[in-house]
Amino acid sequence: MTNWTEIAKLEDIPKLGSRVLKTDTVNIALFRTSTDEVFAIKDACPHKQGPLSQGIVHGTSVTCPLHNWKIDLASGEALGPDEGCTNTYDVKIENGTVYLALPAKEAAA
Repeated sequence: MTNWTEIAKLEDIPKLGSRVLKTDTVNIALFRTSTDEVFAIKDACPHKQGPLSQGIVHGTSVTCPLHNWKIDLASGEALGPDEGCTNTYDVKIENGTVYLALPAKEAAA
């Protein structure tokens, strides 16, 4: 069973920008692309745990502000030649509202 949690209005996340949701166990970065797609990933680069929410969004990826690793927002995978992965979370948008599928242990704080 998916536990969808209302997170924000779409317009609360800047285009080509992000917002951070802090939970009891992890910080989740919500990214909005130029085409209004929203992705949610753990706010930590797999390389040195850099804050991905402070990176530059381009297309459907983000560049880590620490060492320029590019992370695919849909899969959480580092794009070559780098290797590694960060957690992703399911997102849906209904009537301009962003919902996030959160496991019970990661309920919003």
